[in-house]
Amino acid sequence: MIACVLVELQNKKLDKMFDYNVPKDLEKYMKIGIRVKVPFGRQNLEGFVLDFKDKSDFELRNISYVVDKDIVLTPDLLRLGKIMKEKTYSSLISCYQTMLPKALKASYKTDIKIKYDTFYELNNTFFNLTPKMKEVVSLFSSNKIIPRKDVMEKYRDVRKLVDIGLLKEVKKEHYRLNYDIEKNVRYELTPDQKSVYEEFINTDDSVYLLHGVTGSGKTEVYMEIIDYYLKMGKTSIVLVPEISLTPQMVERFTKRFGNIVAALHSALSDGERYDEWRRISRGDAKIVIGARSALFCPLKNIGVIIIDEEHSDSYIQDDASPHYNAIELAIIRAKDVHAKVMLGSATPSLESYARAKKKLYHLLSLTKRATGAPLPDVKIIDMNYGIRNATGPFSQELIDAIKKKIDKKEQIILLLNRRGYSRVVTCKNCGYTYKCPNCDIALTYHKSSNNLRCHYCGYASNVDDLCPSCHSKTLSSFGIGTEKVEEYLNKIFPSARVLRMDYDTTTRKGSHKKMLDAFKDHKYDILLGTQIVAKGLDFENVTLVGIINADTSLNIPNYRSSEETFSLISQTAGRCGRKGKKGTVYIQTFNKEHYAIKYAEKHDYIGFYHEEMKIRHTLKYPPYYYILYIKIGGKDNMYTYNESLRIKKSFEKHLKDEIILGPSTTGILKINNVFHYGIIIKYKEDDNIRKVLTLMENAYISNNKIKIDIIFNPRHF
Repeated sequence: MIACVLVELQNKKLDKMFDYNVPKDLEKYMKIGIRVKVPFGRQNLEGFVLDFKDKSDFELRNISYVVDKDIVLTPDLLRLGKIMKEKTYSSLISCYQTMLPKALKASYKTDIKIKYDTFYELNNTFFNLTPKMKEVVSLFSSNKIIPRKDVMEKYRDVRKLVDIGLLKEVKKEHYRLNYDIEKNVRYELTPDQKSVYEEFINTDDSVYLLHGVTGSGKTEVYMEIIDYYLKMGKTSIVLVPEISLTPQMVERFTKRFGNIVAALHSALSDGERYDEWRRISRGDAKIVIGARSALFCPLKNIGVIIIDEEHSDSYIQDDASPHYNAIELAIIRAKDVHAKVMLGSATPSLESYARAKKKLYHLLSLTKRATGAPLPDVKIIDMNYGIRNATGPFSQELIDAIKKKIDKKEQIILLLNRRGYSRVVTCKNCGYTYKCPNCDIALTYHKSSNNLRCHYCGYASNVDDLCPSCHSKTLSSFGIGTEKVEEYLNKIFPSARVLRMDYDTTTRKGSHKKMLDAFKDHKYDILLGTQIVAKGLDFENVTLVGIINADTSLNIPNYRSSEETFSLISQTAGRCGRKGKKGTVYIQTFNKEHYAIKYAEKHDYIGFYHEEMKIRHTLKYPPYYYILYIKIGGKDNMYTYNESLRIKKSFEKHLKDEIILGPSTTGILKINNVFHYGIIIKYKEDDNIRKVLTLMENAYISNNKIKIDIIFNPRHF
């Protein structure tokens, strides 16, 4: 038997299968999708068995051994990886590696062991028993298998009982995650929810878009749909955009469905992810919940893939190869296994809503909150005037509103989408600014650790009392982050309990859940955070939301900045007034007349959609045009720029109907000592595009001086 093995090498020239002999003693384990260890040159590498053949034209070496007895990539994942390779211009092995949890990758050095609990069965009682032994035997009168600790309470030397043949030791795998939650908690659907559910199960479309206002009960609809598929013997995947939402979602689902729920997200330990992966692979888990990587779980017999908050950027991987859109791949995987896809959001992406309007997606709507509560009132505070009476970042109007809510024992959520204490530290005397030595960006000051950090490469530096350039004591910080806002809150409201939730405060394992549970239990009055607090949170006592600087996302130089601003405001506003108590939202802005702000004030997604679509049409942006972004990076600035010019000229030579822009510097020219330039191509048909990309890829496959990233329809440049 000859196995065709895809070896785990990142060299694109070697991204192909190699033939290996299968030793006789390993033939019984051979399956497509299995991982094996093979000799490759002077190395021993892991690889995936992707095919078998009877003959080969080469002198073959033997497979060393089988890494896993179970298949780690199911047939549909193997097919999805091949499609992913073609769509993203990535290597096939990088696509397959993206699908695997860290503990299953060849580069992972730590040996994660399966945990076991020890139990005992009664083996043989045909000999004289001491009184103590009889007590042990009595344990098995009602149970066939007893945990070790229960046996040891009766007889400490359990090993002796095994040695004499009275008991037989049994090992059962111990999963690191515990889902010991009361199940069968179910809520009756409202008439509107029931109508959406029935329309979904009684129609035969492939992709559905559920546009439901915040608090309309989309999650209850999801669970009812999943229950329907469970009764048909089918499984489900649920994707959520933020890690912070995963524990909440898992808890809600386990209360309904019990321990057939599995979680997959980066906040889990490697051992927990390893356990969950194997639970899914074995069929013990029927519902998988997690971030975008959960799409690649080895779940079989899928009935539905649900993508909550489908508008979120979190579903797009554009910072590392392969650059993929999890929604696009979810639709491909679902079609391959004859499953349905449900996309849900209060603020759908323009692309998704446009597809729904064109009947490419089946549009479903929930226009009212499930509790009957009204959407919150929205008040715009014009900071062009409000700044005169402001205390730090807070207008007097927002301060007064917060005080009233605290006095009424109600809770507040405040959003500032920038972490840290201040954006930059600059010398007032000479103008010196602390910058990252690896990246073309100012360092952000973090007061709690008293250091400056780069949020791109991780570089950190201490702050000096004296300016490093002119040695004067005139250093000053500018801009504001969540850490500084927390300081202001403690000064303005000394009796209020403030909880800050951002990347810096949520790095410890389980921190998201602990913080949200504490806020839910009203151990804090104010929850301050970045966009981590904007989605999916449901607290019945929150009656005030304050958006401290709504212009943060509006000022980003990106074609989606208005859409992101509208979505962020609408989603954050939706966190209050959900359970009967009247909610109010305060939006502080210097651009009160901007259409994204005005439509968010009225909770008018449809109005915003039509306004934004006019602009997208005029400027030839999605969904009217597709966008291709070619990102060229290298350590030699001039060489990288000249190669970027050469690539652009090649595109101009072969593409006549497309719009080609650039090359220009990326948002940040230098990151981690690598200079980056970008070329933007707007197009409507991709046949010619892909031919030219193949030519470019072949021309640069052996060039180690630059790295070229091909990104289709990026959210950011």
